Amino acid sequence: MSDFDSDEEMLFLATIVEAEEQEQEYKRKHKIMSPEKFYELLELVKNDIEKMDTTFRRAIPPEERLSICLRFLATGDTFITIAFSYRVGEKSVRRIIYETCEAIWKNLSPIYMSPPNQEQWQKIEEGFRTRWNFPNCVGSIDGKYVVINKPYHSGSLYFNYKKMCSLVLMAVVDAECKFIMVDVGGYGKNSDGSIFANSNFGERLREEKLDFPNDKSLPGTEEPMPHVIVGDEAFPLHKNLMRPYPGNALLNNEGNKIFNYRLSRARNTSEDAFGILSKRFRVYQRRLEMKPIYVNKIVRATCCLHNFLKSDSPRLLAEVIEDEKNTTVSEHGALQNLRNVGGAFAGISYATREKFRDYFLSPNGSVEWQNRVVREGRRYN
Repeated sequence: MSDFDSDEEMLFLATIVEAEEQEQEYKRKHKIMSPEKFYELLELVKNDIEKMDTTFRRAIPPEERLSICLRFLATGDTFITIAFSYRVGEKSVRRIIYETCEAIWKNLSPIYMSPPNQEQWQKIEEGFRTRWNFPNCVGSIDGKYVVINKPYHSGSLYFNYKKMCSLVLMAVVDAECKFIMVDVGGYGKNSDGSIFANSNFGERLREEKLDFPNDKSLPGTEEPMPHVIVGDEAFPLHKNLMRPYPGNALLNNEGNKIFNYRLSRARNTSEDAFGILSKRFRVYQRRLEMKPIYVNKIVRATCCLHNFLKSDSPRLLAEVIEDEKNTTVSEHGALQNLRNVGGAFAGISYATREKFRDYFLSPNGSVEWQNRVVREGRRYN
């Protein structure tokens, strides 16, 4: 006699087994961390995501809650798809993802993204000096529009110059492509100049509240020089923020081209960090379809997880560098490039850039391949 009551029950059980096998294969394909890292992360966030059973309902265990959140971040699957996979309601999936992202930021940011003190800035400078040949550099800055659905009753508040609704993500990155600080939430409609000026980083830079180390001389020289962040042409020139020379300053001027090349080597760390972020967390492969407050939680959580996971898969950076850089900001993706976000500050900022340029041209500061690279016409701005 059959153990099954009917052919229908046998078919149902076979379907469940097949679905579970497909689910396991799916998880293997989109895994973003080792089991050891998963349980390490679980220990950090468990107290904030664990729920109590009630008389009427068994609570979803913290392991499953974390798994649901990571599945969403790693794949960008819809809430309905994830709800079906885990046999829970769509509203529960949304709530679990948002609560877990908040817990990740709360518990990981003090460990993996706390504001640097002077000693930590000095350690970051050492990385840029030894790895990217840019002494006194303490970070690389980049910004992205995070494309979202238009919130109700928001008018044109979130529309950017590309006529897309977006928030602004500004990030500073160290020499190992880890995020030092992130600032999420500037409105897409903000004028170019106000995006940087109104960001938390822009305000702290302007008010000299970043706790940079004291000025120090470049190797082999005596004159003290400021510590600087490097950015592309979208950012303003400031005594602590270096940007490339513009195109009209490069004509028949090899020195300016060499400066741009040296700056671009250090600046690429922020481009690579965003490349890794988008490659690892495929939630960024399409626009984020939730309220801005939840987009903020997701972006901050993924940046923290990026730092948490950075040492877990060192091959990933090499893979991203092999790819064409702009593949991570396609017209359909959630991360889009910013255009100019501010004008230059006057006076000392120009002189500071010229002193760095002169140093890179000197015997103390030059690298043996820079002239060849520039003369071959490789990327240097």
